[in-house]
This record gives sequence, structure tokens and C-alpha cells, in this order.
Amino acid sequence: MTAFTLTLNLGLVAIFAIVLRKPGLLGFARGGKWYLTWLSIGVITLMDELTSVFYAPAEAHRFIGAQAIFFIAFTSLLMRFLSSRMVEIAQILELQGIRGGGVYSFSYFVMGPVASFVAVASIMVDYILTACISTVSAVINGTAFVPMTPHAQTIAIVAIIWAVAGLNILGIRENARVTFGIFVAAAFVFVNLIVLGVVHLDPQQPGVMLGSVRDVADAFSGHTLAHVIRVMTIGIASVVLAYSGIESVIQTAGLVESWRDIAKAYWFLALTVGIVTPVVSALALSAPIDFHTHEGDLITYYATVVGNVPFGALVGVFGSVILIMAVNTAYVASAELLERVAHRYHFEALIATNKRASLYRIHILNACLYTGIIVITSGAQSLLADMYAIGLLASFCLNIGCLLVYRFFMGTKDIRAYYTSRAGTLALEFILIACFIYLAIHKPYGTALWSGVVTVLLVAGVPLSRRYGPEVKEVRRSDYPMEMILELGDVDGPLDVYFRRPGEGDVAAPTPGTTYVTFFSPRQTLPDRLSTNHYRFPIQHGSVYRSIGALLQLLQEEFDGREVRVHFGWPTSSWLDRFATGVFVANIMRLPGLFPKLRFLIEHGATAPADAPVPAAHGSARG
Repeated sequence: MTAFTLTLNLGLVAIFAIVLRKPGLLGFARGGKWYLTWLSIGVITLMDELTSVFYAPAEAHRFIGAQAIFFIAFTSLLMRFLSSRMVEIAQILELQGIRGGGVYSFSYFVMGPVASFVAVASIMVDYILTACISTVSAVINGTAFVPMTPHAQTIAIVAIIWAVAGLNILGIRENARVTFGIFVAAAFVFVNLIVLGVVHLDPQQPGVMLGSVRDVADAFSGHTLAHVIRVMTIGIASVVLAYSGIESVIQTAGLVESWRDIAKAYWFLALTVGIVTPVVSALALSAPIDFHTHEGDLITYYATVVGNVPFGALVGVFGSVILIMAVNTAYVASAELLERVAHRYHFEALIATNKRASLYRIHILNACLYTGIIVITSGAQSLLADMYAIGLLASFCLNIGCLLVYRFFMGTKDIRAYYTSRAGTLALEFILIACFIYLAIHKPYGTALWSGVVTVLLVAGVPLSRRYGPEVKEVRRSDYPMEMILELGDVDGPLDVYFRRPGEGDVAAPTPGTTYVTFFSPRQTLPDRLSTNHYRFPIQHGSVYRSIGALLQLLQEEFDGREVRVHFGWPTSSWLDRFATGVFVANIMRLPGLFPKLRFLIEHGATAPADAPVPAAHGSARG
């Protein structure tokens, strides 16, 4: 056994020695910018996600018993499925010129300020509880072999919270090299823990693991679909906090060169923490341990069982270190998120910096929030775990919901490099919403915290967004419908109005009586004006169809008695895309009845008269 363990560790040393010799391993410069590699952001996220193994398995066992073994493994696969949608979102954001921001940027881009404030609230709840539960778990695991009173533990927890805040206020952060060094140490610790767990496998453990699968199978067999959904919902909702941190990859998209690095980082997570977490959880939860007694230090105590006290102490101290790193990540990430929001809405007082360029006011605010939660919950890990997952699931629901909305209106025309099944995305959204509803009903403390943060941000943020939001500036820069009406009014004869989507550059040279119209979201940059007869109008009330209707009503009123031809392009994408935009196309079909004095044409590649430009394909019939 000693020889095998020694050989394994020497093998790890050799692997890392080879990897560390690779130039540009963690970052590189290109085009005057410094980018992190996929490995760098993968390791940063891994260290955040890996901390969950020190508290999530025990909390999951407290909720659903031995079934936690099955559902932790199953949810790992579900998170890999979710990560493919995260990659698609990263690609969409990059195509729109949006770097970083994750669920906040995407929800703002797709659904506007209100949804983005809900996203910010959800992420902030996630960060608050990450910091709180990580600090509590760090103290419990780091002092597992040191007797401490509950009062002393609370003092240590608060001290860590403010110590990490102080480091951030002083502008001291760990960098990618430090994180990678701790990752190397983590590889040795967890590989040895798994090997020792397999070698010292108790005879009853395989039966417990199989029993977990059998219990879930028995719960499924012979029951209605509603019962199966109920069991799945409870199981997934009870273990999802084991994978908190997976959303952090897309938050760091602004630090990498391309969305393809995001995809590689998610594959890295799938092949590392996606395997380690279920394996370690299965080994620990099937071991003959008094889970009630060791709920807070389960993994540390399990290391003692399969190894010895020194190895258990090593695992406990190491767990404490990476858990404190997760607290620091919560400080840094929440500060960056609030800075992004404050910049957008000109809330300059919040993002004032000190001499070390630190967002000290945000860090102090965070420390106060974390301390308040610790005091209210008395530092109880079980209570914090009850509150934790609701913010995580809310952010997941928003991300996937916004992706569905985007794909419904846009299809795959702009994202042909990488896109996923809409049916699979819809099924995933159904699972996530079911889990969120279950937690909202059964975890009132978490629901209260999430609802409170959402309410505060909506009350404070919506008025600011209406006054200072960037969409206000884009609307002011846009064209006015009366400008188009006045230009067309100076021309005799038939009038042609062509609708074009943003990004479609097939606008011909200016011709009397012909005009092009593009409706754009004010949350996006104003499209370029391609000719003097090209007009850019903001979408009204979030609906392209309503905006088109308002413009057609104006045309019908102003040019009553004249021939006005309205041109839409023929949709030429796949049948699945056309099905996804069927509601919009059906609305287009209603326009002739609503505006009988106008003439409507849907064209593709038709030869235009000599006095009119050639109508283009891919018109706005897809919205």
C-alpha cells in the first residue's frame, strides 16, 4: 500500500512538472491585452466549486438520507448539461460585444433592467451565503481537533470575515499563480483521500451505495409521472449546493480571449470536480460514521477514518484554506458585479476607491452583510445550508429562461458555431423552476432573504435605470419616425418601406420613395446608419411587432390614398428556427387585415424594378 501511494504521488509530481513547464500556462498577451487561459479560469472556478464538498454531502444527507449518494452523482451530470447552455450564452454575449457579467449581462441584454436587477439580487444572495457558509465550514474543519466553545467559534468566524475584508480593502488579492499552486496541493490531497477510501473500503459501503440507487429506483417504479417529478425535484434541490460556483466561469468571460475558452473550462470542471465531488461524497456518505455528530466536519473526520489523525488534520486545515479562499472570491466577485451595475446607472458613491484602488465601501458593506447573517443564524451551518441554494437556482432559472427567450426570437442565425437543443433547454428550465419552487416553499429563511434583496434592489434600481440607464441615451441617439414621414412626403408616386434586422447590411443606394427601417433594442448599441434613407427606431414596450404596428399606423394615416408597399424578407433558416419564431410570423400574417390601405410583400431574391433596390433575404419576419 505504501509503495502504491508513493508511486501515485510521484506520478502526480511528474505530471505537474511537465505541465508547469508549458509557456503561457495561465495567461498570455495578444493585441495589447492580457488574457487568462481556459486552465486559469477553470482552476479559479474549481477551487470555488470544490469547497462545497466540505459541507454539501452532509447537508444533503440530512435532507434526503442515503439517496444523496445517487442524486449528487446525477446532479453532476445535470450540471454538465447546464454548462453547455452556459457556453452558448457566452458565445451570444461575445457576438453582441458584451464581455463578462454572466447572468446579469445576459438578463439585461435579453429582458431589460428589471430582470437584470432580479439577477443581481440572486447572485448577491449566492455570494452572501457562499461567504457565510464557507467561513463557518472553514472554522469547523480547521479546528476539528481543537476544542472550541460555540462562542469562540462565532468570534473566529467574524474575525475571518473582517480579516478577508481588510485584505481586499488594502488591495491584496490572490492571483492566478497562487490559486494554481493551491490547486496542485488540492490534487494531491483529494487523490490520496480517494485512494485511501477505496483501499480501506468497509464491507458494507458497496451495499449502501447500491442501496441508494435502489431506493431511488423503487421511488420511481410503479408510480405516476407526478410522483417521479416530485422525487427528482426534491433530490436535485437537496444536493444542488454541492455544485455552487459553476456559474462563476461565465462571470469571468471578460478575462479570456474567446467563448471557446469558456467551453474548455467547463470541460475541465466536468473531468475534475464533476468526478471528484460524487466520488468523495459516495465514499464518505456510505462509511460507518455518525453523521449527526460529524455534520460539520464530515470529510475531515472521514479522512481520519481511512487514514490517520495527522492526515485528517491535514485535510481539515487544507479545507479551511480553500474555504477562506471562497470567502475572498465572494468579496471580489460581488464587488465586480456591483461596480458594473453602479457604472451603468451612475451610482458613483458606491464605487469610490481608496489610495490602493480598492472598492472599500462595497467591501465594508459586504462584511456587514456577512456578519449580520452570521449573527442572525448564530453561525449554524445547517440553517445557512437551508438558505443557500435558492439564490443559486434563481440565477440558473434566469440564465436558462433568458436563453429560451433569445432563441425563440432569434433562432440560430447568429450562433451557428455553437448552439444546443431548445427541447433540452426547455426540459432543463422545467427542472430548475420546479426545484426553485420546492425550495421557496420549504426553505422560508432562504426565500425571505432572496425576496428581501430582490425587493431592495428593485425599489432602488428601477428609478435609477429609468433616469440613467444606457438605453435612454441610445433612444435619444435614434431616428424619429416623423423624419422618415417628411422625407417620403416629398416624393410623388408609390412608396416602398423595407424592414431590416440589425446587422443586415443589404441596404441599396438612396432612391426616392424608398426607405429602410431597423428596429433595435435600446439595450444594444445603436446600429450603424447604412444610408441616408435608413432609419433606426427603438423597440417600443419590448415588442418588435407592436413597434411595427405603430409605424404602419402612422404610414396609413399620413399617406391615405397613396400606394405604400411594405416589404418583409423571406425567412430562409431551418424549419426548427421558423417554428421557434412562428408566433411572430403569425402576427405578420395579421398585418394586411389590420392595415388594409397598405400593400404587403414577403420576398426573397426577387428582381426589383429599375427604380427600386433589390429586396434582400433573411428579412425581419424572424423578429
